[in-house]
Amino acid sequence: MRPFKRPARPGLSRRALALARDVRLLVLDVDGVLTDNRLWLDEQGQSLKCFSIPDGMGLKLLERAGIEVAALSGLPNHQAEERLRQLGVTAFHGGHLRKLPVLERILSERGLDFPHLAYMGDDWLDAAPMRRAGLPMAPADAQPEILRLAAWVSRLPGGHGAVRDAVRLLLTAQGKREALWRDIAL
Repeated sequence: MRPFKRPARPGLSRRALALARDVRLLVLDVDGVLTDNRLWLDEQGQSLKCFSIPDGMGLKLLERAGIEVAALSGLPNHQAEERLRQLGVTAFHGGHLRKLPVLERILSERGLDFPHLAYMGDDWLDAAPMRRAGLPMAPADAQPEILRLAAWVSRLPGGHGAVRDAVRLLLTAQGKREALWRDIAL
C-alpha cells in the first residue's frame, strides 16, 4: 500500500449528514475506490485485483436499506464486474473515460437527479461526476484535486474499507444503521 497523509476530514459533519439524507444511489469508481489501485500480474500476464470484504458487506447493507449501487470505471474491468455481480450489483459500466454522460444516463434510467447521488472517486476522471453529485466522496488516498472536491473524505484508503466507511455515513444519515444492526447482529 502506498503511503499517504490523511487529510482533515469532515467526517460525520452536519453538512455531510445533511447531504447524505437524500441519497438514493451510490456510484463508485473502481480502481482506487473498490480496489487499492494496485495491479498484480500472474505468470501468464493476467491481471489480478484485490477487493475489500468489508466494502462488499457494506454494499449488501445498502441493498437491504433500499439504496441502489452502481460502478462506473474508466477502463473495462471484468474482475470488478464479476465481484459486483457476486454482491448483487448488476449496474457496472466500464470503459468510460468521460463518465458524466454515462452517469446522467444512469440517473435518468432511475428517475433520479444529482441531489440523490453520492459519488465516490479518487482520480481526475472522477472530477466531473463529483462536481455534480449531491454528495461527492473520496477515499483518504485520493488525488489532492479530488480531495478538494469531496464534501466527505473517508478516513480509510481505497480498497481498504473506504466504501464501508461511506456506507456507514449513508446509513447513519438516513436513520437506517441501528435497525440494520439489530436485524443482522442481534
